[in-house]
Amino acid sequence: MSGVELSHWIMSKKTNFCGLLVMGCFFSVFLFFDGKYGNPSMYEMQPSAALLESKKNNTTADKKQPDSESKDIEKILNMQRELIIKDMQGYEYPNGKYNISASKLEDLVMENNGTPIRSIIVTTWRSGSTFLGDILNAHPADFYHFEPLLAFDEIKIRGPPLAEKALKLTTDLLNCEYGDLDEYIEYGKTHSLVFHHNTHLWKQCQAHKGLCYNHKFLSAMCKLFPFQSMKFVRLRLQVAQKLLAEEKLAVRIVLLVRDPRGTFQSRKHHYWCQPHPDCSDPALTCADLISDYKVAVELLKKYPTRFKVIRYEDLSLDPYKHVEELYKFYGLDLHPSTKQFLDSHTKVKKGNTMSTFRNSAATPFHWKTELTFEEVEEVQQSCATAMKYWGYVPAMNATHQKEFNPVKEYLLKL
Repeated sequence: MSGVELSHWIMSKKTNFCGLLVMGCFFSVFLFFDGKYGNPSMYEMQPSAALLESKKNNTTADKKQPDSESKDIEKILNMQRELIIKDMQGYEYPNGKYNISASKLEDLVMENNGTPIRSIIVTTWRSGSTFLGDILNAHPADFYHFEPLLAFDEIKIRGPPLAEKALKLTTDLLNCEYGDLDEYIEYGKTHSLVFHHNTHLWKQCQAHKGLCYNHKFLSAMCKLFPFQSMKFVRLRLQVAQKLLAEEKLAVRIVLLVRDPRGTFQSRKHHYWCQPHPDCSDPALTCADLISDYKVAVELLKKYPTRFKVIRYEDLSLDPYKHVEELYKFYGLDLHPSTKQFLDSHTKVKKGNTMSTFRNSAATPFHWKTELTFEEVEEVQQSCATAMKYWGYVPAMNATHQKEFNPVKEYLLKL
């Protein structure tokens, strides 16, 4: 090979080597970038470390929210348990008296499979039930179901179609089962009366906003209390008597009766009453009084230890005597706090017409001076039979109306 040919051969080899070297570098770079950016399933679809951490934190927060709420609820319940134990110190348990076998707190607490003492008042509007209900609620460790049928409006429930719904609601409340009571709880959001009179519950509702609308909390709270009280002005006795047949409830019912003349004098002060015949028509109210009398006669025979009648006038004239008898009937120990309530609420009138501070001896008879004889006579014409049954004496004229005693003894007998 000549020198010139050798030189060309060497140059050709160098060129081929450089080409191969360049091609190698090119493919290396291509593979590198393809490996890093060419596989979207590995990079574009994979979360970054920051995103993973963010999701982890959010998941933890989601779990923490209900966990935190549950812990808060349990803390409140534990505190309430301690308060109930304190309130019940020195309490005299029935231990066989009044047909109630409970001898310790656990026997009366639903969360311990006990049966609370359940007391119910059945009456009508402006017949003294708020006053009597507050007397029962003055007892320590009482869970008060105030007017559970408020959402039914100003009507009387005498039978179908509303009776079944009303009794279901009532039974659920007495069993502390709030799971199906969304309608009741929703109504309570805009009508604080549903919870306001329940002293122990309302304290927690004020301190912890929203708890009154949490059905799990309401159920758990209710099941802590050894006593439950309830009052109705819408459910008539002919329907309410079905609660007495529920042996597991073991309720005791008091029918509270008032002179219709006093009832209508009190209703005059309330604008909500007039548009509703069940509230404003004396004939309907006194037909209920007649029905109540007839049902009461039968219930006293059938449930002599679990049904009782009391007239508002008798309670007002001698509150200490009748409250003591009432507490014995319900199987309750007459606690010092109840006596304190009577001392402060039966001697001096304070507040508006809804107040339970009153001169109890005078309150039932305001109608004698505040109603004209024409107004009294209108009620008496519609209520002659009811007044005769319940021991209410008719006024003969305007002078007699201001001077006579309108109450006499009565006998529950047909």
